[in-house]
Amino acid sequence: MSMTDYEIFELGDVVLRSGATLRGARLAYKTYGNLNGAKSNAVVYPTRFGGRHPDNEWLMGDGMALDPKEYFVVVPNMLGNGLSSSPSNTPPPYDRARFPQVTVHDNVAAQHRLVTERFGIERLALVVGYSMGAQQAFQWGASYPGMVERILPFCGSARTSPHNFVFLEGVKAALTADAAFEGGWYDGPPTTGLRAFARVYAGWALSQAFYRERVYLGYGYSSLEDYLIAFWEGNYVGKDANDLLAMLWTWQHADVGATPGFDGDLEAALGAIEAKAVVMPGQTDLYFTPEDSEYEVSRMPNAELRPIPSIWGHFAGSGRNPEDVRFIDDALRELLAA
Repeated sequence: MSMTDYEIFELGDVVLRSGATLRGARLAYKTYGNLNGAKSNAVVYPTRFGGRHPDNEWLMGDGMALDPKEYFVVVPNMLGNGLSSSPSNTPPPYDRARFPQVTVHDNVAAQHRLVTERFGIERLALVVGYSMGAQQAFQWGASYPGMVERILPFCGSARTSPHNFVFLEGVKAALTADAAFEGGWYDGPPTTGLRAFARVYAGWALSQAFYRERVYLGYGYSSLEDYLIAFWEGNYVGKDANDLLAMLWTWQHADVGATPGFDGDLEAALGAIEAKAVVMPGQTDLYFTPEDSEYEVSRMPNAELRPIPSIWGHFAGSGRNPEDVRFIDDALRELLAA
């Protein structure tokens, strides 16, 4: 990826919810399309766990709901993803294992500064996101209810459930058990830990039916083991371990109830989301479950629950299955027309 593929918004010194100050903080972002004269066509589409802005491009294009000819789409890279301020690119003393704890609220506050200070945007037509991007969409709705007209979180939640937290403890333990991790002060990548992280994750991201029906064979993989190595291990061996752990902490502690003013009251925070919402869990998602989404939607004043009918588990929102892409795109088109 070339350095010209995205831009940097200089945040300066940011005091985080943890109380730490992230000095010289930087938010990497890319825009698609053009902002209209009324500044009424802006969409914010945050990145997911481990993802960067190109990973969001499957949901944009000619003839799609998010058509750059019609909308101005801002894709901010999450803090910790290696492009925005992260353990791997922050200078001492907050480098590597000393990178401070960053919340979803911290991310959204930085994104709010980007859209208001850089672009002068006062209203957002939509905030949409997948997985951790969905968590950020919920947070936008709770933090800036008068600014956000619509949200479409898919395969994500407003608060990370205890079971989801425990799943993440498992992948974290697999990564950090590698002696080469050295408490986060490694000189070379902890490859064994990264490969173990990937294999543990593989059992959670897709449903039992996906594996039972050997769907991976239709996507260029010759066997289950080939899929685990070529896709899963291949996806993680090139990532920075501290970056993954920083984003994982953010994920584990996602909670719109922790938004200032709500004192931990999840129901009050959900009730304050004024945006028209379509919440789309994956029907077979093993950790962002439809049951959690049903509870959250029941506490939101203007929300609809629309599960994605797919055996792709959490990956129903990943853009890999054309039927799931069409289902999400249709919902986006309907919501934007509302």
